[in-house]
Amino acid sequence: MADREEPAAGTGGGSPGSLPRRRRPWWTRAVPYPGRVPDLPPRQWRVLGLLAAAELFDQYDVGILGLALLQIQQGLGIPEGDIAGVTALVRLGVIPALALTVMADRMGRRRLLLATILGFTVCTFATAWAQSATQYVALQFAARVFIYGETMLAVVVLAEELEARDRGWGIGMLGAIGAMGHGLAALVFGFIELLPFGWRALYAIGVVPLLFVAWFRRGLPETRRFEDHRARRGSGGGLREALQPVADLLRMYPGRLAALSLAIFPFEFVVMTAGTFMAKTLQEARGYEPWAVTLLYFVGGALGILGNVAAGALGDRFGRKRVISAGTLLCGASILAFYEAPAVFVPPAWILLIFTLTGVAVLFKALGSELFPTSYRSTASGVRAIVGTLGGVCGLALEGLLYDVLGSHARAIAWTVPVLLLPPLVIAALLPETAARELEDIAPERGAEG
Repeated sequence: MADREEPAAGTGGGSPGSLPRRRRPWWTRAVPYPGRVPDLPPRQWRVLGLLAAAELFDQYDVGILGLALLQIQQGLGIPEGDIAGVTALVRLGVIPALALTVMADRMGRRRLLLATILGFTVCTFATAWAQSATQYVALQFAARVFIYGETMLAVVVLAEELEARDRGWGIGMLGAIGAMGHGLAALVFGFIELLPFGWRALYAIGVVPLLFVAWFRRGLPETRRFEDHRARRGSGGGLREALQPVADLLRMYPGRLAALSLAIFPFEFVVMTAGTFMAKTLQEARGYEPWAVTLLYFVGGALGILGNVAAGALGDRFGRKRVISAGTLLCGASILAFYEAPAVFVPPAWILLIFTLTGVAVLFKALGSELFPTSYRSTASGVRAIVGTLGGVCGLALEGLLYDVLGSHARAIAWTVPVLLLPPLVIAALLPETAARELEDIAPERGAEG
């Protein structure tokens, strides 16, 4: 059956059993997931595959900063007390990325997704030529605008395309393939002392596959839920119409938005800082050579990234709220073990940290898309990402202050871990369960059309 003739799951286009199916694509076997793999129709496999390929290379760039932080710091002459601030400024690229998500709610997901890939490609390659810390921050800030935009829109597309019973698994698979980008960055990082131009080569290398992905994704279809929404909404222009998704988000479900923000902010407050300093801590405090960091990231990461798919599947079965709460508490324990426990506990603590961190992040992305209607779902995803990044930036800023007092990045990070007690309480008390429910049942449109 041609793509244009396939009924859309969950939108009145037919029962799941009426959709054509095909065998699990080869690329999903890159993630050694032992559980049930959904039997998706061809259109959904194609969408998931295209988005996962882009996510892989987006996360390659993100992984470089964490892995090569020490080398970048030395190469650009960044003082030790300023390094947390530099990474925080780069991450603030999420704020202008909100404009891309708002535009996607008016212009369509597909068009903006393609723009993010092209913009990210240019910024990544240009970063290899940065001559100062200021230039580096500016270029990576711009790259993060497009990276965050792509990541947020990819989750929205999957939420709108997949059936209710498979949404968590699909978003988890997207996160798992994306996490392999960190593994690819770790593999290349292992040769950083042999590569010409050192850390700069990591950014130059990353542009090659991204050019291919930008071309390949021209086959990405627009989601049917958005097409249906656009048909009902009709055409409109002007600034007021362009900003309508923002107004609707603040007006229609303010309680959900506030609760989601109260849960995400403290989570990212802790985990973003903990993740930023992992490779640096391994090299400086734990005595790891770059090749040893690569070995841990590459071998241990193969287990750690399963947290994406496992959390998604468990969230589909037992509920998002339960899995987020348990994962958050385990994540806090693993951070303490990684930074404060004896060296023998570092590898298992790192694996558990990656497993829980990525798993909880996947379910937060799912919630950020599921809790709001199609007319401003992309905008809501953007606000979720901004709140999380601002939480992480605040955590990095506090870490810099604590480092001045404690003289240790590890001790400074450990002091922030008790903040992770807050998200489970907020989620349990203030947010509805979204697992295995159709999007239209979770968040009906409340007069937001038009």
